[in-house]
Amino acid sequence: MATLCATATAHPSHRYERDEVIRSLPLWLERDQRLLALARRVFENAAVQTRYGCRPLLDLARPLSLTDTSQLYQRSARALGEQVVHDCLTQANVAPRAVDLIISTSCTGFMIPSLDVYLANHFGFSPQVKRLPVTELGCAAGAMALARAADYLRAFPQQTVLVVAVELPSLTFQLHDLSAANVVSSALFGDGAAAVLLSGKGQKGKPQIIATESTLFPHTTEVMGFELKDSGFHIILSTEIPELVRMEVPGLVARFLGQHGYTVKDVTHFLLHPGGRRVLEGLVSALGITTAHTEVSRTILRDYGNLSSAAVLFILDQFLKHEQTHSGELGLLLAFGPGFSAETMLLRWE
Repeated sequence: MATLCATATAHPSHRYERDEVIRSLPLWLERDQRLLALARRVFENAAVQTRYGCRPLLDLARPLSLTDTSQLYQRSARALGEQVVHDCLTQANVAPRAVDLIISTSCTGFMIPSLDVYLANHFGFSPQVKRLPVTELGCAAGAMALARAADYLRAFPQQTVLVVAVELPSLTFQLHDLSAANVVSSALFGDGAAAVLLSGKGQKGKPQIIATESTLFPHTTEVMGFELKDSGFHIILSTEIPELVRMEVPGLVARFLGQHGYTVKDVTHFLLHPGGRRVLEGLVSALGITTAHTEVSRTILRDYGNLSSAAVLFILDQFLKHEQTHSGELGLLLAFGPGFSAETMLLRWE
């Protein structure tokens, strides 16, 4: 089974504090006092205290061209990707040429050649390294990448997989988009990168991926996503998401765990993607767990915001480095993305 051997995270240098962001809102919305009041309430209630971005906060009032945005995305993605890969490989004491497969995820920018090519050149990965860049799975992509790594390691247990997620949602901010979705997105999302190294060999004290499942909910394409327009990415974010999670998760998780002879009561640790405060509250209700079970998820949301595909990897990093675990304990990892879709994963500690 695939073992999660090492993790690393990084974020850009520009820090956005909630109170500072709220004070700057009139620069964006002063012409619409009703929307300004709404935005203040959204930011105050988002449960996000701190986020990071690729540009100084006040620079966001100066829209960039699509060309400039794309160039900044590529520079920032490469820099953050190099940082987390270096830290992850160093922590695991693994040489770059020992990596057999790189899975990279991002939905907040676009580059060809893909990020993994630049990482391979920078670190000196083997010319025969396999590459799988994924761009369209949104917030679920980090969990999906772990699942596909687990599939690969079942077939090739002697090999090593590196997962890299880089998301820069600050570059998708649309100054002239006054939709509720853009306001909510602006209150929730933050920039960051994460890396995870996986091996087919077990390691004492490390979690193994023992089961994964992907779920696509039919006829929900309008719930979440991006529209690419002349000015860049425009967010699609339905207010129905928390209710959809509450409705679908109980049956989804009960069936998934039941296939392996478990119930929610057998799970000790919950690594839940922090889509937002209401999503986390919905998961607590749907799973019948306590708020304490979501402490790591709430901490990541508070300190970094929703990091899209990197968010669940930030949670994994925080959990593995700071939470106490015991051999035989089970963990449930859960993330949601456009489609509308879910990625579910069962972990067991060695």
